Amino acid sequence: MKRLIAPSLLSANFGKLHEEIEMINKSEADWFHIDVMDGVFVPNISFGFPIIKFIKKSAKKPLDVHLMIVDPQRYIKEFKDVGANILSVHYEACTHLHRTIAAINELGMQAGVVINPHTSVNLLDDILSDVNMVLIMSVNPGYGGQKFIENTFTKIDRLKSKIIQKNTNTLIEIDGGVDLINASKLFEVGADVLVAGNTVFSSKNPAETISQLKNI
Repeated sequence: MKRLIAPSLLSANFGKLHEEIEMINKSEADWFHIDVMDGVFVPNISFGFPIIKFIKKSAKKPLDVHLMIVDPQRYIKEFKDVGANILSVHYEACTHLHRTIAAINELGMQAGVVINPHTSVNLLDDILSDVNMVLIMSVNPGYGGQKFIENTFTKIDRLKSKIIQKNTNTLIEIDGGVDLINASKLFEVGADVLVAGNTVFSSKNPAETISQLKNI
């Protein structure tokens, strides 16, 4: 089991974005997590292509891009072009999920599928062997700083059993309400990657908090 930390730039200080990127570069973090919202699939708007391109120029670690948008298949090449290394799309937003995942892989990116809190892991049975990662939302997507949904632990456990049964190397990523209290249990039940936003960027020492999450 891996123990990867992906700080979410959605919670960063945008007035000091370059400094925040450098902090992550120098920290024990593994990835940059970038949430892309369109104001339609979720009630918020965030990063566009110019910002991601700017981040890529300074980032020394992979960009883990999470698309919270409708019809994500329209923009796969554009996200590749601005530097996405991992591209995750919502199960709920893809009419032809297998086709979308295949298109992401064909462009040389790792492909992830995301499920909202109300979506069962059982719906992933027919796609699990084709994805590099499953991102389980542990809050309702759209805003940072929300309370962690406790049922996430059960979903991780169920998903981990399916991954073992299918003998795949699929990673499990958790996004939403991750903190220094629940991180240990998340890793214990089977999570491989933790996304942390407010926990990192509201800390007096973000790099130290990343280290604590990584080595908890």
